[in-house]
Amino acid sequence: MLRRWQDSDLEPWAAMNADPEVLEHLGDLLTREQSDASVARFQAEFDQRGYGWWAVEVLDTGQFIGFTGLDQVDDGMPFTGVEIGWRLARSAWGHGYATEAARASLAYGCETLELREILAVTTATNLRSQAVMRRIGMTRDPADDFDDPSVPEGPLRRNVLYRIRP
Repeated sequence: MLRRWQDSDLEPWAAMNADPEVLEHLGDLLTREQSDASVARFQAEFDQRGYGWWAVEVLDTGQFIGFTGLDQVDDGMPFTGVEIGWRLARSAWGHGYATEAARASLAYGCETLELREILAVTTATNLRSQAVMRRIGMTRDPADDFDDPSVPEGPLRRNVLYRIRP
């Protein structure tokens, strides 16, 4: 289930953001304060735009397992638009949750927001996320791959760009 964030999400979200495997392709680990601030930012942006990052919950158990949704591409990137993304706790990996949640986000972007294009970005080494991108129908042109200007030299700098035009 995709839903708005709740106070009970803060602790498991912080644990995810302190997990080196979860953030392997995303950069530095977050402190509890940084993690809590990210949720406050997600909520404010959602209220402002009417879309953003939803919390993801397993229907059968009610367990918070991460986020998915749509967001504006960060300033300074070599392209603009709306991107789809997800981040799940390690315990949720391999169950199809990322693909299911991404499909729901994609449907919202296409049907409700009537977006003409949705983008997805990840590091060149994040093969799991790239597999989700392909499963939801996104395609990649290697000519669009880029070095993220906000990331220092190193393995996280090279990124791939996937697109879907509904």
